[in-house]
Amino acid sequence: MFHILNLQIKLTPKIMASHILHLLLLLLSISLANCIQARTLVKHFAHCMSTKHINISKQIHTPNSPSYSTLLQSAQQNLRWINSSKTLKPILIVTPSIAYHVQAAIVCSKIHAVQIRVKSGGHDYEGLSYLCKTPFVIIDLVNLNSITIDLQQETAWVEAGATLGELYYSIAKKSPTLGFPGGLCPSVGVGGHFSGGGFGRGGHGSGRPGRPVPARLSGTGNFPSRLSIGTGPGQVCGFGTLLRKHGLAADNVVDAYFIDVNGNILNRESMGEDLFWAIRGGGGASFGIILAWKIKLVQVPPVVTVFTIHKNLDREGIKTVHKWQHVASKLPDDIFIRIIIQHYDERQTMVDAIFNSLFLGKTSDLLPVVSNYFPGLGLLEKDCTEMSWIESVLYFGGFKRDDAWEVLLARTVQYKSYFKGKSDFVENPMPESALEGIRDRLLEKTSVFLIMDPFGGAMDRVPEDDIPFPHRKGNLFSIQYLVQWRADGDEETRKHVEWIERVYEFMKPHVSRSPRRAYLNYRDLDLGVNVKDNTSYEEAMVWGRKYFKGNLERLAKVKKQVDPGNFFRNEQSIPLLS
Repeated sequence: MFHILNLQIKLTPKIMASHILHLLLLLLSISLANCIQARTLVKHFAHCMSTKHINISKQIHTPNSPSYSTLLQSAQQNLRWINSSKTLKPILIVTPSIAYHVQAAIVCSKIHAVQIRVKSGGHDYEGLSYLCKTPFVIIDLVNLNSITIDLQQETAWVEAGATLGELYYSIAKKSPTLGFPGGLCPSVGVGGHFSGGGFGRGGHGSGRPGRPVPARLSGTGNFPSRLSIGTGPGQVCGFGTLLRKHGLAADNVVDAYFIDVNGNILNRESMGEDLFWAIRGGGGASFGIILAWKIKLVQVPPVVTVFTIHKNLDREGIKTVHKWQHVASKLPDDIFIRIIIQHYDERQTMVDAIFNSLFLGKTSDLLPVVSNYFPGLGLLEKDCTEMSWIESVLYFGGFKRDDAWEVLLARTVQYKSYFKGKSDFVENPMPESALEGIRDRLLEKTSVFLIMDPFGGAMDRVPEDDIPFPHRKGNLFSIQYLVQWRADGDEETRKHVEWIERVYEFMKPHVSRSPRRAYLNYRDLDLGVNVKDNTSYEEAMVWGRKYFKGNLERLAKVKKQVDPGNFFRNEQSIPLLS
């Protein structure tokens, strides 16, 4: 029997509407249809979603709707999948504005035996938030994007359709000394970003890359025109700059509202600690649909310092990167220095190594620390720029210093590309010969990047089973590999994918092993996929232990408990285990 908990949800009017009676009428008025032909499925599903009590026609977008193509293209951040003949398009797209719309979509999907894909920001590397091999609907959470900040408690409720940019903007409008340790790309949705752990990108599963870092940046007080690479040719997003001080986004989630396979709206208390544990790093799309997160905000100083230093990856540059491996995870928690290694332009005869940093304090306090730990970097006062935390968000997002904060509210990516990504974790410093090998392989191709994000600090202090994200103490840094291209076609895709596979194979001796580990929000289907609907736990271990290590077993037991029919599934969803 379908039911919903009678919760008094005090987030926003959108999620307060539970509509129990209407859902009951919906189920009572529609008989199970086993054999609906494809041409009538859209009509039947749309009818199922609407009742005489509630007209939600504005929330339903069929292939004949003018809005359908726009919504579908906005969901697809990786151009590899936009024109693919190998994937189906959704039978319709639902854009809920209240919780009932999400509940109804789940009920109707079960009635008509179609799959669900949930889009928060659409940044899944492999497109799993908007692709499916069987008939499916997309639930696009774009309208569920309210943010409510409690300054007294230093917390915020954030609906799952909000973006990181909207969250950071909302925090900064309320306080200059509060922040949040999420990723660097403003257009990433919080639904998938937090549920995958909350570093890098995310969709209701993961992320995406972007535009190049120019060969030289001034670092003299004005923002460079383009700094990072991330969700549009431009930003290379990585783990957030507050990672070493405050951990992952998911480490700072304290409550959630969630709809399970039966349509129940649950919070932390009613879902129980096992499910609450699972959705903070295990990928929410395996268990249900997240409506909103309650997060703990963190203190940031009124003045922070940023710098960007470029070096060629020549003999001296390689020595500097090699030294970085030894010190980056041992620096004081207030200092975050990542490296972006890139070869973007075919006119470049050398590979760039870009040292990109945030310090939670003033330049005068930063310089002696870097001089002590990392003198070979050659950091000078003129390389540093002081600013507010929200200005640093703009800086790492690739915006100009005088840009209005409102640029963070843009949900669409101006430039999209075809891309493939992979990830690794490094436990011991790589030898200089490995860095030389990386350089030589990057020179073979353009629009290629390695992003190296340092760990240590707070990441060392959190046990690896505290949330499903297990990559904690013992990891010096993570690596994200990205290759981008502009032309469509199977041959073009093949040569770029083969290149990144060669680099990944070359790196095998220098990264984690038994198993070689990866990050869920840098999703990689090359690691393994589920065998349609019946993947066993043992089969899923091939890829699952790479993302979750020993936490996979607990995730699979939670999955069995909350979704025993495996309704919420995809190519890398959590398997069932009794």
